[in-house]
Amino acid sequence: MSSNSIDSNRQSGSDVDFDLQPTLKGDLIELRPLRPQDFDALFSAASDPKIWEQHPESDRYQRKVFQRFFDGALESRGAFAIIERKSGRIIGSSRYCNLDLMNREVEVGWTFLEREFWGGTYNRQLKQLMLEHAFRFVDRVVFVVGENNIRSQKALAKIGADFVKKVHLPADGGAIKTNLVYAIATGR
Repeated sequence: MSSNSIDSNRQSGSDVDFDLQPTLKGDLIELRPLRPQDFDALFSAASDPKIWEQHPESDRYQRKVFQRFFDGALESRGAFAIIERKSGRIIGSSRYCNLDLMNREVEVGWTFLEREFWGGTYNRQLKQLMLEHAFRFVDRVVFVVGENNIRSQKALAKIGADFVKKVHLPADGGAIKTNLVYAIATGR
């Protein structure tokens, strides 16, 4: 794995210098920092309503809604474009967020892949790359998924994440939605 990051994307603590946007490479995919010029390619990947049907924000396939998601991703300074290495095209996105240096914890989330890449192999490699990088700096990685997002819950079970608790979080428009928190801890 290589690290091609900008210093502003690093979060530092007492003994942690977590690069939130490294370039991570696997056999199937490459993760690189999301850039403003990625909008059209990422929106193309996200424009399938089936991707979002179990998501708390089920209209994210619409350009205006997706624009808010994309802007938030850029502002997070932890978002990735997921590139299929075989074709060289963007097939989805994920990000690190909510880094808690005191508790040595980070969230991995906001993940989606084109339906063609569903079924485990690509998502498993995505999470493996992100977890390996994260565990160099933190002891626990958390995932927050919508209560009705059964696909994501099953995908988290496949990678060994444990259910932790239910939380109620504000969604776009101010509605409070029930989400489930999962976690994977390292054995340091």
